[in-house]
Amino acid sequence: MPVAASAIYFLNLRGDVLINRLYRDDVGGNMVDAFRMHIMQTKELGTCPVRQIGGCSFFYMRISNVYIVIVVSSNANVACAFKFVVEAVNLFKSYFGGAFDEDAIRNNFVLIYELLDEIMDFGYPQNLSPEILKLYITQEGVRSPFSSKPSDKPVPNATLQVTGAVGWRREGLVYKKNEVFLDIVESVNLLMSSKGSVLRCDVTGKILMKCFLSGMPDLKLGLNDKIGLEKESQLKSRPAKSGKTIELDDVTFHQCVNLTRFNSEKTVSFVPPDGEFELMKYRITEGVNLPFRVLPTIKELGRTRMEVNVKVKSVFGAKMFALGVVIKIPVPKQTAKTSFQVTSGRAKYNAAIDCLVWKIRKFPGQTEPTLSAEVELISTMTEKKSWTRPPIQMEFQVPMFTASGLRVRFLKVWEKSGYNTVEWVRYITKAGSYEIRC
Repeated sequence: MPVAASAIYFLNLRGDVLINRLYRDDVGGNMVDAFRMHIMQTKELGTCPVRQIGGCSFFYMRISNVYIVIVVSSNANVACAFKFVVEAVNLFKSYFGGAFDEDAIRNNFVLIYELLDEIMDFGYPQNLSPEILKLYITQEGVRSPFSSKPSDKPVPNATLQVTGAVGWRREGLVYKKNEVFLDIVESVNLLMSSKGSVLRCDVTGKILMKCFLSGMPDLKLGLNDKIGLEKESQLKSRPAKSGKTIELDDVTFHQCVNLTRFNSEKTVSFVPPDGEFELMKYRITEGVNLPFRVLPTIKELGRTRMEVNVKVKSVFGAKMFALGVVIKIPVPKQTAKTSFQVTSGRAKYNAAIDCLVWKIRKFPGQTEPTLSAEVELISTMTEKKSWTRPPIQMEFQVPMFTASGLRVRFLKVWEKSGYNTVEWVRYITKAGSYEIRC
């Protein structure tokens, strides 16, 4: 059960009711008096947004100089209730020209009542998409004189959107050139010991899409996901093709993805929104391909000298390269002087962060540049604690490389007009928390 709201109130800061709507008869009309007396007139107004008074629960949120209060008499979903409030405020702002305050509510009583009847039915949330509601509630709100946002014109052919079939895309889109851009962006998180063993490693990724497609296309995305390939081979009654497969963890999809089809066939099928959106997020914990190996050697020669030798090996293919590589090698705070020798890039001592910063603008694959540094320290009598040796940190971007091994096997586009589509796929791997103990 999402949320069964018995009533919703809009109050100003004094507690006066600006507008309200009763959806059920299980609460009395004096609920707002209880909210005013037990919550607004006490010091607990800003401590907790959920309060129970008698047999009713009050969920409230302050937007500008207006309190929105939802009253429920049953065990309701609190997160859903607040999500409803946020989406409703965004809807009102789209009608009022970006403003939502006491004046906007007083100037748009009729429109607000009409919208409240559409977005909640018997206490249950309905469609709150401004693009869809504007297709059949065409009345324009009284706009704030401070708003410069132009009014949105209603779009015809609202039948499909009103049914809720495809609420994120409108009909009638036309492009001269139909293109789909797909970016797989991954962040590698690593913690490696000084001896080279991996202590913690995972990849968080997301698939970003930018669609410029005419009509109402249906897209199907195929990945080298192990479960998906096994399901596909079962449906086609033939053995799966050889090649590397991966296991996706913690997958989250955009609302446009057909989850029923994904659960049955393990294929990502969807009608995409127009423009840019995030199709899915995922995480990989097994079989991670580390783009870099770092081999540090730090020797403390007495209390006044240190020798630092760091070798960084790029593990990816020789035809690829990394951009913007930065290696931060920590040194003690009492560092006085440094001297460097690097086989690639540039290095300097940054006293603000107590690190030797080694920058390589373009890092080819299958190479092993090295850094050798001599560090002179100031000997102090007060410094008796031994140096803790913070980990080495890396920053990088590797185009056309995925640490998880995720690959797009196909991206198919179907549309009833049968137009040709150009698909662009791009991969990029970035450093998340990439640390190596030294």
